Amino acid sequence: MKITLQGVSARHPAARRDAVAALRGLSLQVDAGEQIAVIGPSGAGKTTLLHVLACALPPASGNLQLDARDPWQLPRSQLQRLRGELFLAPQVPPLPPRQRVVTSVLAGRLPHIGLWQSLRSLFYPTAIAQADAALARFDLSDKLFARVDRLSGGERQRVGLARALVTQASLLLVDEPLSALDPARSQQAIGALTQAARERGATLVSTLHHVEMALQHFPRIVGLRAGELAFDLPAAQVTPQRLQALYAQHLHELTGPAPLAEAPVSGLPRAVMHCR
Repeated sequence: MKITLQGVSARHPAARRDAVAALRGLSLQVDAGEQIAVIGPSGAGKTTLLHVLACALPPASGNLQLDARDPWQLPRSQLQRLRGELFLAPQVPPLPPRQRVVTSVLAGRLPHIGLWQSLRSLFYPTAIAQADAALARFDLSDKLFARVDRLSGGERQRVGLARALVTQASLLLVDEPLSALDPARSQQAIGALTQAARERGATLVSTLHHVEMALQHFPRIVGLRAGELAFDLPAAQVTPQRLQALYAQHLHELTGPAPLAEAPVSGLPRAVMHCR
């Protein structure tokens, strides 16, 4: 799916009208099948950008085109069909705690199957082999029939990414997919995600705090700062000097410690999937 943003500004629906927009005048083009990583300090507008691309948040100004279609000019039925071509993976995946992993993974197929089949799959999953293959890419085959509330935070995050592998979406939007993973799992997860997108020819846009992972796995890097485009460059041209300028006053985010090893957690954080 091709993405075109022209002078897009956006703010959270709960923000005051006089609040500074989270995105300000952003122009960007991503060709179908491209893979880009969006980096920048906290508050740069990275998650807001994904929500705009997911048709969950309309631009306050400017124009968004997805395959030459303005989502917000479409009739509601066509907008819903367009959303079925998108997949948004939030940082904390919305996985019901008592649900089996196989059902959580296969939820990625729901926009592409009929209502009756969707209801039936909640009780009798019909694509178990597909879910197992997706989990295997994240070294989670042994969790296929486990309950979500028996997983660690990192395992839940990988289950959320496995959903992206079973969807038929042509645009994958992934928000901070490595926040709960240790370095080895991070390499495995981002490698599986980028490879799967290449195999399907899907466009992939991922926000990342792990700058070294972005530079290693993505050919194109977009830097955001204070809601504005700081640079849009091939990874090889993102120099230490550019990163220092991008993360000025936030250098701890650029040079912070490596992620901790995965550990079980007692509760499941609440999250909302904005475009499903």
